[in-house]
Amino acid sequence: MKKQLINPPQLYDARPFGMSQAVIDTASATIYVSGQVDWDVNHQVSCPTVEGQLSNVLTNLTVVLEASGSSVENLLSLRIYVRGEFGDFIGTIAPILAQFLAESRPAVTGIGVASLASKETLVEIEAIATLK
Repeated sequence: MKKQLINPPQLYDARPFGMSQAVIDTASATIYVSGQVDWDVNHQVSCPTVEGQLSNVLTNLTVVLEASGSSVENLLSLRIYVRGEFGDFIGTIAPILAQFLAESRPAVTGIGVASLASKETLVEIEAIATLK
């Protein structure tokens, strides 16, 4: 397997965490996107709500997909992690996600968790996609 590391300059530097924002398996043309959170380049959360963080996370996901040579239309799978009981937020998450994904319709799993990347982090999304 040959892999290509993706670290767009618009996002926080993932190297100190020992990771990349995404990795492309060039043999299979598959992109594995690390969990995206609402962090700016200084590792700061910019929004205190699930709705706001979800929108920012989806923007970061788009940045990583485009830097990888892909797009939302090429998403195969999403895992959405939310701090707390996932069902408590489905009414908030579903419309934002449906608008973002449009006709892409990847496999999606929603998971409620006790903690994420920082105390302020409420939403995290990891993804698998293919190249265009």
